[in-house]
Amino acid sequence: MNRTLVICKPDAVERRLSGEIISRLERKGLKLVAAELRLLDRETAEAHYAEHEGKGFYEDLLAFITRSPVIALVVEGPEDTWQIVRSMMGATNPAHAVPGSIRGDLATDTGENLVHGSDSAEAAAREISIFFPHLV
Repeated sequence: MNRTLVICKPDAVERRLSGEIISRLERKGLKLVAAELRLLDRETAEAHYAEHEGKGFYEDLLAFITRSPVIALVVEGPEDTWQIVRSMMGATNPAHAVPGSIRGDLATDTGENLVHGSDSAEAAAREISIFFPHLV
């Protein structure tokens, strides 16, 4: 079984959509391995978004992800679980996300698009080690 990280971002928690997002993952057949509601500190946010450091949107991204609680999840499924989750999430820009995807159905803004999912098996391993080091 493969694992990947999913984050219900602050806007998902604020809009009370986390249950819907988690339910969609479970209905797909993915198994929750870990879940935690937490307010991210800047250090964790910086580690998570390290690849974006120096980009024009970096500080706004950190401000957004640390403004209120997130729900960090580890989900488990078949090979390429991260790809299944990414497909379920839909395009980063909700205007381009297909109906039936999380962002296509529920998001309206690219900057606040409800959910994060690891974008590769390597990223999943790195991100899980940041949020749930006891699972590594």
